[in-house]
Amino acid sequence: MNSSCLGQDRLVGSVKAARRADRKMWSTTGHSRGKWLWRIAELHCVLILCFFSGCTASYKQGDNVTLYVNKVGPYHNPQETYHFYTLPVCRPEKVHHKSLSLGEVLDGDQMAESLYHIQFRENVEKRTLCHLSLTEQQVDQLREAIEELYYFEFVLDEIPFWGFVGYLEESGFLPHSHKVVLWTHLDFNIEYNGDTIIFANVSVKDVKPVPLEEGAGTGVGGVGVGGHGLTVTYTYSVHWFESPLPHSRRGERFRDYSFFPKTLEIHWLSIINSLVLVVLLLGFVIIILMRVLKNDFARYNVEEEGSCEDLDQGDNGWKTIHTDVFRFPPYKSLLCAILGVGAQFLTLATGIILMALLGMFNVHRHGAINSAAIALYALTSCVSGYVSCSFYTQINGQRWVWNIILTSSLFSAPLFLTWSVVNSVHWWSGSTQALPATTVLLLLGAWVLVGFPLTVIGGIVGKNRAGNFQAPCRTRNIPRQIPTQPWYKQATVHMAIGGFLPFSAISVELYYIFATVWGREHYTLYGILLCVFAILISVGACISVALTYFLLSGEDYRWWWRSVLNTGSTGIFIFVYSVFYYRNRSSMSGPVQSTEFFGYSLLTAMVFSLMLGSVSFWASLAFIRYIYCSLKMD
Repeated sequence: MNSSCLGQDRLVGSVKAARRADRKMWSTTGHSRGKWLWRIAELHCVLILCFFSGCTASYKQGDNVTLYVNKVGPYHNPQETYHFYTLPVCRPEKVHHKSLSLGEVLDGDQMAESLYHIQFRENVEKRTLCHLSLTEQQVDQLREAIEELYYFEFVLDEIPFWGFVGYLEESGFLPHSHKVVLWTHLDFNIEYNGDTIIFANVSVKDVKPVPLEEGAGTGVGGVGVGGHGLTVTYTYSVHWFESPLPHSRRGERFRDYSFFPKTLEIHWLSIINSLVLVVLLLGFVIIILMRVLKNDFARYNVEEEGSCEDLDQGDNGWKTIHTDVFRFPPYKSLLCAILGVGAQFLTLATGIILMALLGMFNVHRHGAINSAAIALYALTSCVSGYVSCSFYTQINGQRWVWNIILTSSLFSAPLFLTWSVVNSVHWWSGSTQALPATTVLLLLGAWVLVGFPLTVIGGIVGKNRAGNFQAPCRTRNIPRQIPTQPWYKQATVHMAIGGFLPFSAISVELYYIFATVWGREHYTLYGILLCVFAILISVGACISVALTYFLLSGEDYRWWWRSVLNTGSTGIFIFVYSVFYYRNRSSMSGPVQSTEFFGYSLLTAMVFSLMLGSVSFWASLAFIRYIYCSLKMD
């Protein structure tokens, strides 16, 4: 086979050659040394881009094109997958597996070479793949797989395509007909442009299936029934079609593929509806709040003379608690850890969306987003350490080492616990989603050698660069008594309001995200996703400011934790929605799929809570500083 990843081998060779020339490079002049360093950096950048976006494979007519078999599983349980060769199908004497990336392993891929012999631009008509003598147990295994709507996934030139193992036909009531048939012939339809492959799929149209019922006799389609087993003959055909699409646009052809039902259509009407509602909501909050604040400032600043200690005499409202509003909260370390991890996930989410918008994720390349998310999570650990330890130092925190440890484990510990349970269930069921020991050690090494050290480095830098906490008013030694609050100012009511409004802003897009993660869709509307993400952050910040104002107007200065919980409760609504999606919008079932769905849905809700809690806190802090700086105090 002459196919090669264009430029990749050449780039790898160039990098190795550049490394071999290191000694020579360091003995050259400074100008030459700079040119060598620039060339090596450029080559590494190209390799990284090639890793995320995939390389172009070129073929000559007659070249062998490797078809990889990947996995099988129940149609309605996307995360319950098994190796293709666990079924009694045609397989080579020695199975050769493809080297996989980290993202592909996390996606449950186990690609192995198949017996299908496909040559570039060479048509094949009904070639025999193999003859199989199936035992009674193997027939029962195939029948059970077909009754559970098992589908298979093949990969050709980084293009995944799918088909069903067989199909189930039930009709009538009395008498009831239950017919299970097996597809023994596959038609491969491959599109090409020049020397590259554009698209591939598999078809069983115009092919007569083979019944698997006992006592069917010697049937057509290469099935013989004898004793307690079957003799099956598998065949295949290959048809090549020329395509006008260039290789750079083959993702468009992939998006038009409709093996799975299409639900991710352009949903501009729903997005515009959400956008209008959000704009009206934000406008209402901002206008009303600014009018109220304007009246407050006019009332509080009538008397320009007087000291800061006299402002609370004969008055009420948020002005009277100016000596307590900046009193540091309890559980400082936990609060700062939440702010730090929330800032990390904000950076991570923004980075993933921007990388997707820049086209760095090839829709054909398995697990590219998974690999990028893991790499970014490890690299952005410095953000969490810096934000957490910096603010912890500002609010007079003393145990900064413990703060760094808490920050690094606040999300990683629940993630490891959830993954341990989910992976154990997958391992028990024999699913390909169970990670091998080498991948587990790789992920653990990434956290131990990259994530945790960067958290420590970020924490040390944040501690050393942290200044004093900027408070417009002094804080008294004795805290002020907080009056009894009405029911509509209780924490649960504010959490319900603060959680529901951001959730309503993303509820439409949330369905499509769930359909992508837990379904069969490939999400490509990253521009809309960025808009929705910006709307979510804006709504969370504005709602937090409004709720914080209502809290302070009741002379309650315990806003620190309340601001985090106000919009952080959005995670609760997201988890409730995940339960609704599981019961009413999906056909998922079984312990394997249920464990993974609810485990990772709980982690997703936690991520949203941390992100929005961090946004809510910083918005409230900026608002409080603004209103108290605007008071005329001597």
